[in-house]
Amino acid sequence: MRILLIEDHVELSRWLTKALQDAHWSVECAMNGADADSLLHTQQYALVILDLSLPKMDGLEVLKRLRARGSKTPVLILTARGGLQDRVQGLNLGADDYLAKPFELVELEARVKALLRRAQGGEAPIYSCGALQFDTVSRMFSYGNVTLALTPREHAVLEVLISKAGRVVSKEKLFDEVFSLVDDANPDAIEIYIHRLRKKLQRTDTEAVAITTLRGLGYLLEVVAEK
Repeated sequence: MRILLIEDHVELSRWLTKALQDAHWSVECAMNGADADSLLHTQQYALVILDLSLPKMDGLEVLKRLRARGSKTPVLILTARGGLQDRVQGLNLGADDYLAKPFELVELEARVKALLRRAQGGEAPIYSCGALQFDTVSRMFSYGNVTLALTPREHAVLEVLISKAGRVVSKEKLFDEVFSLVDDANPDAIEIYIHRLRKKLQRTDTEAVAITTLRGLGYLLEVVAEK
């Protein structure tokens, strides 16, 4: 799940990005309203965290344009402008939640999880493929009832694959979900994380899963027969 963080305060943006990535979300950042509006025109996100006081274009204008395009992407307003009028205006323009600065990180994470659950129809599904499970609330993978230790990008790759278990996912799709537009990487970098995940998924029982490469098509997460 990709989150777009729109925050012009450099240190806060870096801190929030790291915190959200540590919670196993993929995060892309915009430092001004114009860049954010452009990204929201061309990219798909599971959630937007939006500051209001932005250079080049105010956050409320970014929100207004997003909703005018018919987007239902959840938006969490995060701002020091905590006055009642600003809150009401933001909610009337289509914001889904509002968190005033300063705030506690645990509250932000809880609100993000709640908005994502709501966007999924109120459910908090657990994705499964063989012995592998992913809890979308705790954001943790377990494999044979043992927590799977993954780096943020390994986690992002595996989340995409398990959400589409039994279906082929192209390298380009994985790249778009794992890397942001500012990352210095190319789609071939996905092969590094696929290789690492294969090592971590090695088992010898009937519940084992594997990532199969289908040349020219992409990757497939599937249960493999016992050897």
